[in-house]
Amino acid sequence: MSILHIDNLSKNYGTLKALNKLNLSVERGQIMGILGPNGSGKTTTLGIILGILKSSGGTFTWFDGIYKDKYRMNIGSILETPNFFPYLDADDNLDIVRQIKKVKENNFDEILELVKLRGRRKSQFKTYSLGMKQRLAIAATMIGDPDVVIFDEPTNGLDPQGISEVRSALTEIASRGKTVIMASHILDEVEKICSHVAIIKNGKLLATGPVGSILTNDILLELWSNDSDKLIAFLRSIQDIKSLEVKHNLIECTASEGLDIAALNEAAFSNGIKLTHLVARKRKLEEEFLKITS
Repeated sequence: MSILHIDNLSKNYGTLKALNKLNLSVERGQIMGILGPNGSGKTTTLGIILGILKSSGGTFTWFDGIYKDKYRMNIGSILETPNFFPYLDADDNLDIVRQIKKVKENNFDEILELVKLRGRRKSQFKTYSLGMKQRLAIAATMIGDPDVVIFDEPTNGLDPQGISEVRSALTEIASRGKTVIMASHILDEVEKICSHVAIIKNGKLLATGPVGSILTNDILLELWSNDSDKLIAFLRSIQDIKSLEVKHNLIECTASEGLDIAALNEAAFSNGIKLTHLVARKRKLEEEFLKITS
């Protein structure tokens, strides 16, 4: 079953096109990262599909339409900074959310364990770190056992420990079969958490698919030699070298996956070129993102 289908979705604010005929599908069990720079239309997209904003054109359908206008009952979401009562503990704050959602079950043991807050459940919200506050918000999205959870910039403003804790919570939620939709401009987090990605800029979809298909199999090479001109000429003679650029006293190359790095080093030496620096690595999502959005 298709979880979400977006068809030609548009949103205008006067002459500004926040979304421009966006098309996107999310299938059950996917961890979809909506990736784009600030102002690209990520939050606008989430606001529309959650019924908070009205679109200027296009349509969206949740769960193949089987829940009709009651689709929100099967979705948990955080769109803004989580707001809880500062003098209430985790249980009391979650119970307020439970009543708003009209959920009967009031045992929060499992979801507090999921976000690693069970040991602090009786502490006042005001005593929580930023990471703990965000994890409580994630726990709140799980009340009522929704099919889909949606997060807008879930690691924004957190320190490395908080980012790691939130990442673990999201990964655990996904492992339980939930469909996760996550908007972010932090490429590293999308690469580590998401199974699929949609890259948008200026309200337009530029690329979408499994993270592995967005990433190419090309190798990135960093090289340097005391005779850089000779090294550049040598590299340009190699068929598997696709591109070459000099940056900050380093030569950066994109090479085919089949390039033999050891043989390259040996061939350079045979041509009188002694490499003082040689690093090979796979291309990261960040590089693909910059390439796609440039």
